[in-house]
Formats: sequence, structure tokens, C-alpha cells
Amino acid sequence: MVEVRSYRDLKVWNRAMDLVIMCYQLTSKLPKTEVYGLTSQLQRAAVSIPSNIAEGKGREHLGEYIHHLSIANGSLKELETHLLIIERLSYLENSELNPVLELAEEIGKMLSTLIKTLKERKKSIK
Repeated sequence: MVEVRSYRDLKVWNRAMDLVIMCYQLTSKLPKTEVYGLTSQLQRAAVSIPSNIAEGKGREHLGEYIHHLSIANGSLKELETHLLIIERLSYLENSELNPVLELAEEIGKMLSTLIKTLKERKKSIK
């Protein structure tokens, strides 16, 4: 097991960074009319995920860490919604969207597991 000394050691943060790159690559394929709409919203939501994981890890209190992981999870659900809107508008092929949606699902499971583990740890401290 790898020792976690920094948020950069967290697998969930690294996978979230991969998701950001994938989302930026996708948004470059969206219609230019979406530059201030879906493109901007998708990029903002994607960046928010690893940013909140990092910010939470940097906080002193476990409760704050859990809170920021919850915000990251909310941003992940927002990102998934944007991807589904792109799908419904037929802006991109399913073959382009599915790998991103699959990674988002993986990250969601990782966040849920981490949040649950930290909540259990918080209970045992009290």
C-alpha cells in the first residue's frame, strides 16, 4: 500500500486529473456555438473535481476533507449531466463519450468509498 503524504498520492485525484484532460479533449470537438455554454460548464465541472479533492486533503479537519470530497462528488454528477446533454444533442458519438462516462463512474465509486472510510474514521475518533 502506498503512503499518502500528499493529495498527489491519491489514486482518485490522479484519475480525476485524467478526467480533466479527457473532458478538455472532448470540448475541443464541440460546436463553437457552445464555447460559452456546454464547453465552459463541462470544463469548470471537470476542474472542480480534482481541485476539491486536493483542497479537502489540505484541510486540517477530517470533517472539512469529507465536505470537499462531497463537493467533488457533486461536481462529478454535474459533469456526467453535461456529458449526457451532449449525447442527447448528438454533438458527439457515443464511442467518444462512453470512455469519459466510464471513468466518471469509476471516480464516483472511488469517492464514495473514500468518503465512507473517512466517515467511519471520524466516528471512531469521537
